[in-house]
Amino acid sequence: MDNIPNSNPMPTSDGKRKLPVLRIGRFMVATLAFACASALAQTAPEPKPALAAEQEAEDPHTSTEQGKVSIDESFVPQTRRERIKEQRKKALDDTKADVQLRAMLLDRDKFDDSELSSIALGGYMGFKTGYFRDRLAFGATAYTSQKLYGPLDKDGAGLLQTGQESYTVMGEVYGQFRFTDDITLDMGRKAMNTPYINKSDIRMTPNTFQSLMLMGSASSEESDSEWRFGFGYVDEMKKRNSTEFVSMSEVAGAPDGVERGVYAGGANYKRGDFSIGAVNYYSDDIINIFYTEAKYDIPLSDAMKLKLAAQYSAQDSTGDELLTGGDFSTSQYGIKAELAVGNALFTTAWNSTDEGKDLVSPWGSIPSYNSVQVQDFNRAGEDSLMLRASYNFKSVPNLSAYALWVNGSQPEDPLQSEQDEYDFNLQWSVKEGNFKGLSIRARYAVVTQEIGGPDLQDFRIILNYDPPGL
Repeated sequence: MDNIPNSNPMPTSDGKRKLPVLRIGRFMVATLAFACASALAQTAPEPKPALAAEQEAEDPHTSTEQGKVSIDESFVPQTRRERIKEQRKKALDDTKADVQLRAMLLDRDKFDDSELSSIALGGYMGFKTGYFRDRLAFGATAYTSQKLYGPLDKDGAGLLQTGQESYTVMGEVYGQFRFTDDITLDMGRKAMNTPYINKSDIRMTPNTFQSLMLMGSASSEESDSEWRFGFGYVDEMKKRNSTEFVSMSEVAGAPDGVERGVYAGGANYKRGDFSIGAVNYYSDDIINIFYTEAKYDIPLSDAMKLKLAAQYSAQDSTGDELLTGGDFSTSQYGIKAELAVGNALFTTAWNSTDEGKDLVSPWGSIPSYNSVQVQDFNRAGEDSLMLRASYNFKSVPNLSAYALWVNGSQPEDPLQSEQDEYDFNLQWSVKEGNFKGLSIRARYAVVTQEIGGPDLQDFRIILNYDPPGL
């Protein structure tokens, strides 16, 4: 889920809600035309490395929500093929450029009958050198989001800065030191992807972090197993639509003047179709977050597979308890089962949050199974159930769709109510030919609450274009 405020959940006098009206479709048509023309101009498409926080096309055979990060996707090292290639070239000859164009529309009608609406055009441009003396590499990425549409009375969609202002920021400037083929040290400002500290790349630009992180891996081809690990310190964060890096404690909501970073460390073990991992985040006087997850895939036939997963989060105040001024503790557990049948995937998941305090995720998207397009279903005392179905169409290559429903029970707070969210997603991407690198995604969500009042409705169109040959 994203962190746009949904405003007051109390009912209004108007019990009905009209569908979002797209008054500015011509901007999206112009943007698509520009992207297609750029694609046709490329005559020699080649595979392109991903250096920055790229919003990739969604795999139709996964139910992981956009922007969420599983433990087994954390601390991913370079592949052996990339390392061998880099070792054979000089650093400057091996410098890689990366460019992505992005356009996005977001229109949300909130519970209080107000509206958020923006359209932006932007993306990123970055580079990473090869390793000098086979040890030290450098990289940098600049991001931008330029306003196409955004009235002041509809501010807050998160595509632009406050006041519907365009922005440009140098989001990544870093060095990478390689101790061995399997162990590297990242230093500086860079994107980071772990369950609770992550890019959350679901707007125009991602979160990036100022950190010092040691990452590595160890694998065995004989046993088909791999260890991944990462340990380090995260000092500051640049939120998605911000141009400034600020203390991790400030982002979490600590009082002015309190500056604390986060010590993060974890590991993941994978063997065949089984994986298990854990990560811990400790911020002195602020919060400690522990997360663990296990997954196991069971092949049932050549065209059918059962996927099982379980997760657990625990959050506690630390030290002088400066975040809230008092002691707090909460936890959440979840289980998920998926059945992959040919081109279809059927998913059900359950999450349960302890009473006393909402589960929080101040430094990125929350990894809860039932955190979806709008709501996180992470309120104190809330249980949630999800049913989801997705399909990858054979008749239209690279066209996929999914629909889901999540029900959240009555939380501990009597001013809040039971709620349901219904999401619909359609995505098309181009994998080859002159349009390679183009993807278009349409998303629509409706949230209803038993307490009454208007429904929340959220509509998005996302267009990404990665020019081939870069």
